[in-house]
Amino acid sequence: MKKKEHILTALKGLIIGGTMLVPGVSGGSMAMILGIYNKLISSVSSFFKDKKNNIIFLAIFVAGALLGMLLFASPLEALINRFPRQMGFFFIGAVAGGIPIIYKESQVTRIRPKHILYIIAGIALVVLISFLPEDAFSGGSSTGVVKYLILMLSGIICAVALILPGISVSYMFLVMGIHDSLMHAISSLDILFLLPMAVGLGLGVILTTKLLEMAMKKFPHATYMIILGFVLGSIADAFPGVPMGWEWLICIVMLLAGFAAIFSISYFTELKPAKK
Repeated sequence: MKKKEHILTALKGLIIGGTMLVPGVSGGSMAMILGIYNKLISSVSSFFKDKKNNIIFLAIFVAGALLGMLLFASPLEALINRFPRQMGFFFIGAVAGGIPIIYKESQVTRIRPKHILYIIAGIALVVLISFLPEDAFSGGSSTGVVKYLILMLSGIICAVALILPGISVSYMFLVMGIHDSLMHAISSLDILFLLPMAVGLGLGVILTTKLLEMAMKKFPHATYMIILGFVLGSIADAFPGVPMGWEWLICIVMLLAGFAAIFSISYFTELKPAKK
């Protein structure tokens, strides 16, 4: 049984790692859809309560995610460059396909005005992120220690996007002006670039998961409704532009395909109800 669970964890990590580098697609949303989100949060935030099992679980998941990034980074980048609108609509459909499962996780049975306000707050935060100055964290001509500190800070900031469903970590990389450099570093295994990013991500993940687990326990409805707002706001970020002519038909098909793929995964994946 343990062996099957480990294989499943690795496969889920593979999928999440492969998709999190796509602008507009949230690794957190994918984790929630695949039914592994709560386990990831508790494994990090309550690491020392069951250290042995948490180490095994996180090591398997991270190994799968890293493998997914290495395997799919270049093919996905090539597809996006060659078919930007078609792939953009596919990813919009994929993001939208995760909305029903996030609403289910919220355990909200009736939408009230306060829930709508939470959703609006989530959307507003995603919109505000888009106003961040481009290349703010790219480092520019910085060298030595300063460059590595900037990369570490970028990792800390992107950890929030990595953990929160609906906020695309890849989009954050784009906003901060390091997406292309990161893709190149992954493809060429540039350790001097990747290591400070990884350290920053690690620190950010620890801080974010602690706060998020606390919020999910004390304010589950508000937390998940805000997350739903994040997801809705991210759809606009993934929009690739208006199709022209015959592209409309293909884009609509890709949109439906993306929605069907993610909705099917969420339907057939058993999810634990959120704790109140």
